[in-house]
Amino acid sequence: MLKKIFTWWNGATIGIRFTVGRRGVFIGKDENGNSYYEAKDTKDSYDGRKRRWVIFEGYAEASKVSPDWHGWLHHTFEEPPTVEPLKRQAWERDHIPNLTGTVHAWRPQGSIARGGERQKATGDYEAWRPE
Repeated sequence: MLKKIFTWWNGATIGIRFTVGRRGVFIGKDENGNSYYEAKDTKDSYDGRKRRWVIFEGYAEASKVSPDWHGWLHHTFEEPPTVEPLKRQAWERDHIPNLTGTVHAWRPQGSIARGGERQKATGDYEAWRPE
């Protein structure tokens, strides 16, 4: 319970949930479990448009928002992906969040995170020496 009151990076705080419940309308959820909302009116708007926001499922990381929801949040698309999904090209890959800093981050061979051992140089490399 204290985590919900004092931490914003692990989902929404109680204050945000109260504001969303009072001022917002639930629009939809994405495949990651994030919830999207839109303000009921333009009362607290700064540019004349209804405010839109996301409440993250788990750790708050902006790269967890897929491109179609990102476009809706930033008023690029008028209709949310639940009403009008973004057309996907055959060559497009599925969206994955940024995994840097997590246990699932890519660590190339020779990196310190994988033990720091690299293969020996093969001889095609010649060190520079000042003359």
